[in-house]
Amino acid sequence: MDPNSENILITGGAGFIGSTLALRLVAEGHVVTVLDNLSPQIHSADPESSFTYQRIREKVRFIQGDIRDAAILREAIEDQTVIIHLASETGTGQSMYEIERYVDVNIRGTSLLLDLLGNTKNKVRKLVLSSSRSVYGEGKYQCAVHGIVYPASRHENDLSAGNFECSCPVCGNAIVLLATDENTQKDPVSVYGLTKLHQEDLVKLVCKNLHIPYTILRFQNVYGVGQSLSNPYTGILSIFSNLIRTGQTLNIFEDGLESRDFVYIDDIVEALCLSIFEENANNEIFNVGSGNPLNVLEVSQTLADALDEKLEYEVTGDFRIGDIRHNFADLVRIHAALGYVPRTDFREGIARFTAWSQQSAVNQSLYAESLDEMQSKGMFVRKN
Repeated sequence: MDPNSENILITGGAGFIGSTLALRLVAEGHVVTVLDNLSPQIHSADPESSFTYQRIREKVRFIQGDIRDAAILREAIEDQTVIIHLASETGTGQSMYEIERYVDVNIRGTSLLLDLLGNTKNKVRKLVLSSSRSVYGEGKYQCAVHGIVYPASRHENDLSAGNFECSCPVCGNAIVLLATDENTQKDPVSVYGLTKLHQEDLVKLVCKNLHIPYTILRFQNVYGVGQSLSNPYTGILSIFSNLIRTGQTLNIFEDGLESRDFVYIDDIVEALCLSIFEENANNEIFNVGSGNPLNVLEVSQTLADALDEKLEYEVTGDFRIGDIRHNFADLVRIHAALGYVPRTDFREGIARFTAWSQQSAVNQSLYAESLDEMQSKGMFVRKN
């Protein structure tokens, strides 16, 4: 046994991010335990067909169970020195009507983990929490008159009228998007974002009292090899890839100019590893992204080009309640503290993703059904 190896528990470790991280940690000589409930929404009804589960199952100690099951969680924590807490429900739109489930898994699951750390004998020396850019809400902007401003959630009446951009909350004038730094006002516009912010607060408070160093990473939009190709509630690249490959017309929400920061999975894993092993990461919060915003039309065309398919799309003006307009990460803090630099540009990452996804048959998509479900709950608005 390598004297420098760690016993590392990854909750939610059979998923996209967790499985990629697990493979790297195992390759570096660490002993990895994965706790995962193999949710059908992520892994399909048959886990035997799950790419991410299959690639780790013989390489880690695997415990199938729920983050809310105290007995199973107690077993998983035993003898661990590091915990990477990824287990979470993650669909922004879905969170707006499956409120109890998102709160129960994300907040109660995290509180149970922390409760066990405080009330059972353990060896944990570090906790890393995966959080989200969703804690910021609409993020940070510049007003020519009022300086730095933080717009509130966009109003449904404005969206229905086709007024998609944020405006100054003081004077109502047009504002300019800025990179979101870690000190940006926290104002989640979805239940998912609110649960992630509560996770952060729980970890900061309890870990301080337990003298367990923590690191919180606020991920931007993660993509790449291994992301779920069947989850209809999250992952625009997977959803659009399936539609493009089957010759369907993409429904581009709003005006197609809404933007996100897409960060490749390998860069996320690098940030997680730095958080585990770098002392400068202790008791800190970092954004993790590429630092570059891309709009949906740009993303769609890049994806179609990589698939060598013609892009058919319609900009419909449809919109989801709880979506933000823009966001991209300020990476100054994580670069200064940990030396983090995203290495994979978007075209390269898309090429890797499409090469991998094309090895699989097109998954049966429940995307249309998910939009119908959101519409029935009042969370998705079709203009026509």
